[in-house]
Amino acid sequence: MKSFMAKANEIERKWYVIDAKGKVLGRLASEVAKILRGKNKPIYTPHVDTGDHVIIINADKVVLTGKKLDQKMYRKHSLYPGGLKETPYRKFMAQQPEKAVSEAIRGMLPHNSLGRQMLKKLRVYRGTEHEHQAQKPEVLELNI
Repeated sequence: MKSFMAKANEIERKWYVIDAKGKVLGRLASEVAKILRGKNKPIYTPHVDTGDHVIIINADKVVLTGKKLDQKMYRKHSLYPGGLKETPYRKFMAQQPEKAVSEAIRGMLPHNSLGRQMLKKLRVYRGTEHEHQAQKPEVLELNI
């Protein structure tokens, strides 16, 4: 029996819209990361980007469980000495919910050039409107 290896030029990509309203951030991020990697397809190949495009709407209505909103910090570093910046997640979610969702998903993708390529297929919007009607995206319901 011969093993199947997907080729990058033969992959058909779909577009999905996911409503994040009331969804838990980590569970949403792990499901979206699977779709971006292509692990939900039978043609999944680890070294090829076989994933689909994902549009997330209502990013401002995503929830965090427990006391994470007050205790969790968003950290970034300027790579200069003493350049660590910390922002509480309550403030971070109020100011940049799109970035909070995309950073959670980015952390669940491979940390290499393939992961960066997969992240380019993600679009996150604060409200219900998005500008990708021309791609005819399918609404995807996640059971999380």
